[in-house]
Amino acid sequence: MTADPETTLRADARRNRDQILAAAKHIFAVSGPEVPMEEIARAAGVGVGTLYRRFPDRDALVRAVAMDNFERVLIDARVIAAEETSSWRALERLLRQSVELQLSVQLAMVSHRALVILKNDPEVRRLRDEILAVLDRFVDGAKAEGKLRDDVGAGDIAILFATLLRQMRAKSPEVAAMAARRCVGIMIDGLSARPGSSLPGRPITSGDLDPDADPDLGSDLGPDLGSD
Repeated sequence: MTADPETTLRADARRNRDQILAAAKHIFAVSGPEVPMEEIARAAGVGVGTLYRRFPDRDALVRAVAMDNFERVLIDARVIAAEETSSWRALERLLRQSVELQLSVQLAMVSHRALVILKNDPEVRRLRDEILAVLDRFVDGAKAEGKLRDDVGAGDIAILFATLLRQMRAKSPEVAAMAARRCVGIMIDGLSARPGSSLPGRPITSGDLDPDADPDLGSDLGPDLGSD
């Protein structure tokens, strides 16, 4: 019994696409999104022609990498919401796992082209709203549990996270990932409910975030609650 040629072709196409996205993620994280497409094809183990059949230009590849990250964050958030009985624990897990957003933030910060692609994409806007909706539920629930300080909102957390990732600079992706985990740990510690200095103004909500600003979890959460 032989495999159906069309099924085999679809499986090969999916495998090639996955390999290209994985290679692009790694290379973008190290060198930014302006690296030669030929370098990405080599790293993915495919021909340049195969890469361009899957992604006709650099803009399409940048968008695909970012969308893949955003979708993973949303899937993680929904899984966490289903598994955790504590909203505070769910919020903590989401922040720790969402270093996947780091690459998306880097794309926006490093490349004007990437910023324009992500900013004007309706699917990015949809994912932004869905991720923020989950974040809002976690924040409200964690406050009700008495675990999250009362004077912060989902917008505060989104902006803190995006600011942290924007500033990430290191000699290697491994050091950057370790630094991000450490900083998220410090951030979570500061968000926990306990006596401390009060914050000026009022809590920033998800509704305060500008949907037309940078497409990251900070100003737009927008894509980015990670990458390696």
